[in-house]
Amino acid sequence: MERLEDIFDRAVKSPIFRRREVLLPDYVPEYLPHRDREIVRLARVLAPALRGERPNNVFIFGLTGTGKTAVTKYVLRRLEAKAAEVGARVRSIYVNVRHRETPYRVLADIAESVGLRVPFTGLSTGEVYGRLASWLRKSRGVYIVVLDEIDFLVKKHGDDLLYKLTRINELLTSAKVSIVGITNSVKFVDSLDPRVRSSLGEEEIVFPPYNASQLQDILSERAAEAFNPGVLDPDVIPLCAALAARDHGDARRALDLLRVAGEIAEREGSARVAASHVRKARMEIERDRVAEVVRSLPLHAKLVLASVLAASGGGRVSTTTGEVYDYYRRLVSILGVEEVTFRRVSGIIGELDMLGLITARVASRGRYGKTRLIELAADARAILASLSEEPGLDEIAGMIAGDAGIE
Repeated sequence: MERLEDIFDRAVKSPIFRRREVLLPDYVPEYLPHRDREIVRLARVLAPALRGERPNNVFIFGLTGTGKTAVTKYVLRRLEAKAAEVGARVRSIYVNVRHRETPYRVLADIAESVGLRVPFTGLSTGEVYGRLASWLRKSRGVYIVVLDEIDFLVKKHGDDLLYKLTRINELLTSAKVSIVGITNSVKFVDSLDPRVRSSLGEEEIVFPPYNASQLQDILSERAAEAFNPGVLDPDVIPLCAALAARDHGDARRALDLLRVAGEIAEREGSARVAASHVRKARMEIERDRVAEVVRSLPLHAKLVLASVLAASGGGRVSTTTGEVYDYYRRLVSILGVEEVTFRRVSGIIGELDMLGLITARVASRGRYGKTRLIELAADARAILASLSEEPGLDEIAGMIAGDAGIE
């Protein structure tokens, strides 16, 4: 009981945090360092909404953690505040497509954001779209619809919904709709139907990755609000920035490292956050990230990943597609499931590379041609632990660990 009292007392008044929420991914600060150019560019694109005109549709590209969502929300917040000041009808609607999964739920979220109630299920996507268009036809003003992580929708369900949304203004009289699409993949636009590409890509903004110095500035700004004075050791922020800079300049990862380091220090009862807490945070975040990604993989992708794990000796050496395929065939034989082709395994390897679990690069072998060298890019033990959670794979996890040399 005394221990519980101590835990609750520390929660009431944390010795570490002053405002922990400042370090969370969905927090949008009043100032966004090193994104002035992108803020101004997006503001200029959307500003005609204040005159009642439809802004151009915008495609925003950039790797994870480069500030795309934060800048978009920041500009829209300021735009809506200015619209209220001058009496303009401007409204923004934000939908994270990755969380909504289907075109129906994306449309339902948009409809509910403008005040139109839609049942959770029971209607066709076309019916929901028709109801939304009918409601907007009776409305006035400019609606700016933000579709974050838009590539997830298209990969799963095609670009039909995007085509409809880019054409919705043809059905309207007074209201106007603009689309802001946000994606981590610059190549994503190439997969779209040319009609969607030309309509949705009227304006394009690319967000470059942050470097270590810029990440330090971002972390310093947030840390001043998030932590009690004097609790951070001097090397904590530079270490978080350096680790995140290696990961494509991901500010979200840098903030996660700083927040989790603070949480670990708090749990340990420490009065300060040290570099050792950052290193522990890195391991904890990596385990969580790997577990989330591996759990979402189909069975054969898990088997191919297990084969890479074993064939690479737990990540100590590189392996080849042929070696991975040989081990994969051994696993499907043990499990009694039907194997996929060599070509499909090669495709799965490419998908695992895109997810960051492995790296696969083409290397020249001189007169013997070229081969693809495959290496593990995530923690081997975290992968093995996640694979063990799959019914059926838990029985062969010991064998994989033995072949990979993981104790």
